[in-house]
Amino acid sequence: MLNPPALQFDVDDPTATDVAPLILQLDGYLTELYPTGNIHPVSVDELTQPNVTFLTARVDGTPVACGACVRHEDYVEVKRMYVLPACRGLGLGKQLLEALEREVRRSGNTTIRLETGTAQTEALELYERAGYRRCPPFGDHRANPLSICMEKSLA
Repeated sequence: MLNPPALQFDVDDPTATDVAPLILQLDGYLTELYPTGNIHPVSVDELTQPNVTFLTARVDGTPVACGACVRHEDYVEVKRMYVLPACRGLGLGKQLLEALEREVRRSGNTTIRLETGTAQTEALELYERAGYRRCPPFGDHRANPLSICMEKSLA
């Protein structure tokens, strides 16, 4: 009998050699969706800051998804959430979002926010099903016709 693949969520190092290709794929994916360059993703250096928790989902040790929690004074922002295309449709995005929300709760925060793009329809559906609602731009985000800001209370 074959063993099913083992899925594991862990705090990880975004500069790790096996994680870097995942982030590069995410950057390529965003560039394809927004070829005008009207996006400004968080850099890997920014993901290593003390106010950031970076998570990966690994299957049998191989990173297949990632996301980050960036703690601000009165909210936490989800950034850089990505699931490899070959792993989509398996519920991994939902599991990753739930893992990120657990990290937010552990940190004592109750408001979680994110910014996504209009071309990311699967992500929008995931966030809406998870209880996120549209909100005005926040933090460094400004009104942008390709951008959608969302938030959820974890209280």
